[in-house]
Amino acid sequence: MMKTVIPFLFVVLLYSCQSNKPETKPIVQTSKQNLPPIPKSIVLFGEKISLEDEDIRERLDREIMANAYFHSQTILNMKRAARYFPLIEPILKQENIPNDFKYLPVIESNLANVTSPAGAKGYWQFMPETGREYNLIIDDEVDERYNLEKSTRAACRYLKIAKDSVATWMLATAAYNRGIRGVKSDMAWQEATHYFDMDLNSETARYVLRLIAVKLIMENPEKYGFDPKTIELYKPFSIERVSVTLPIDNLAQWSKGKGINYKILVKLNPWILSNKLTKNIGVLEILLPAKNVNLKPYAAYSN
Repeated sequence: MMKTVIPFLFVVLLYSCQSNKPETKPIVQTSKQNLPPIPKSIVLFGEKISLEDEDIRERLDREIMANAYFHSQTILNMKRAARYFPLIEPILKQENIPNDFKYLPVIESNLANVTSPAGAKGYWQFMPETGREYNLIIDDEVDERYNLEKSTRAACRYLKIAKDSVATWMLATAAYNRGIRGVKSDMAWQEATHYFDMDLNSETARYVLRLIAVKLIMENPEKYGFDPKTIELYKPFSIERVSVTLPIDNLAQWSKGKGINYKILVKLNPWILSNKLTKNIGVLEILLPAKNVNLKPYAAYSN
């Protein structure tokens, strides 16, 4: 008898304790950021692009959310764009490349000199063989894939050739990711002439839409939850240009002779890989800080 009563009493007491607890509501995480609706169209590379197709809108929605909610990286891209777009935009104009291509190094490298797992380097992410094909110097002393001006011009040359091969700037953009041969092959067997009519590998299928998403957010930051007034943008470097025609055996010493140090030298000239320039010396242009700017050896600030 005791063996049955004790468990019963325990259950009654347990239920009584639980029933006296105050009711609690589940905590629901909500976002205060309300993204605007996707526009019905956008002008890209000077061409009006309809965004009313359900498939296109859903794919673009994914890219907008991926960038709008990745606050740290998107804000950093805005900061860097303030420094580097003033250098990229004039080159695009000189080369007759649509201004919207300034967003391509944003989606390629987040406007940074990075290296991909495949070995592509720089703002525009050139592979070694492609970089050399487009006249960039790449050796153990110099890698001009890290030179923003020269790599931008190389990218312009690639994009021109791509457009001549695949007919439109949008397909040329896809070719920057997929390769010209790859895009032409996909066009041929699918009998398609427009990017949005093609079934592409997952990365290339997202590529143009990523660029559109970045363009929408960076041109309308307030709509996507970013307040430009609260973001400290990076200023373009104030520089002087020095042409070097003779080998330099010790760049650290050479830098000191210019009133800076090696760290500042490679910050302004990230294409310099070593402490010397003894190869490929025709005329190399080195960037130095302009006078009276806040880019100098740290010791100068403490004196």
